[in-house]
Amino acid sequence: MSLPQPVPPSWKDLGKSSNDLLGKDYYFSGQSLEVKTNTPSGVAFKVAGTKDSKSQAIFGDIEAKYSDRKNGLTFTQAWTTSNVLRSVVELENQIAKGLKLDLNTSLNPEKNDKSGVVTAIYKQSGLHGRAVLDLLKGPTFTADTVLGRDGLLLGAEAAYNVTAGKVTRYAAAVGYNAPEYAVTIHGINNLNTFTASYYHRINTDVEAGAKAIYDTKATQGGVALEVGGKAYLDKTAFVKGKINHAGVIALGYTQALRPGVKASFGIALDTVKLSEEAPAGPVHKVGAHFVFES
Repeated sequence: MSLPQPVPPSWKDLGKSSNDLLGKDYYFSGQSLEVKTNTPSGVAFKVAGTKDSKSQAIFGDIEAKYSDRKNGLTFTQAWTTSNVLRSVVELENQIAKGLKLDLNTSLNPEKNDKSGVVTAIYKQSGLHGRAVLDLLKGPTFTADTVLGRDGLLLGAEAAYNVTAGKVTRYAAAVGYNAPEYAVTIHGINNLNTFTASYYHRINTDVEAGAKAIYDTKATQGGVALEVGGKAYLDKTAFVKGKINHAGVIALGYTQALRPGVKASFGIALDTVKLSEEAPAGPVHKVGAHFVFES
C-alpha cells in the first residue's frame, strides 16, 4: 500500500525555491520600510513605504487584515498612496475540505479604474488546482493544475477569453522536488519561452541555485543565465550573492537586530561598466530595507 501523497505546490510556486533564492532579499532599488503589528482581536496591520532611487518618488500603502480562523474567513483591506483601494475576502475549508475561495477587488476613484477577480483553489493529496475568473478584463478565465507523485511534478496553465471565444495563453511545466534539491522546467508564453531552474540546499547553512531562460522569439539569441547562493552567518544574519550573464553582480545582507527588528542592505554592480554612469542615472545601485514587527 502506497503512502498518501503530499499536496504539490501551486502552479505559481513551481520553482519557488530557486526564484526566492535569486530574487528575494536584494534591496538595491531604493529605501523601503515595513511596520507590522498584531492586535489580540485577530487584526493585523501593515504599513509599507518605498523610495525609488531613480525617480526619488515615494510609494506606500496601509493594510488591515482580519482573520477568523475558526470559520476560515479572512478579510484584507488596503489603501495606497496612489489612491487605490484593494479588498480581498477569503473563505477556506468551509464549502468543502481543501477548497478555498477568494474575491479580490481594486478601485481607483480618480481614474475610475476597477478590477474584480474570483479565485477558487482546490488542494488534495497529489493535486493542486486553481481557477481564476477576471470579471472585468475580457472576461478571462484562467485554470492551472499541478499533479505530484513521489517528488515528480507535472503542471499546466491555460487562459480563455470568454468574449473572443479563444485560448489566449497556455503553458506547461515539469519538475522534481527532493528534500535537498529541486529542478523545474517551464514552457511559458504559448511554449515560446523556456526556463530551467535548479535549487540545492548544500547543508543547513548554505544554499545554491541557478536559472536559465531561452526565448525563441527574442531578437537577440542566446540564453539568459543567473546563478547565486546564500550563506547563514549565524542564527540572526545571512548573506546572498548572484551574478547574471550580463556581468551584473548583486549582493545582499540581512541582519535581525533584535526580535521584531530586521535590516537588509543590497548593492548591484555592473562589472562591465564599473567606472561609467548612464545618462538616466547611476549604473550601480544601492538600497536598504527595514522591518519592524510586533
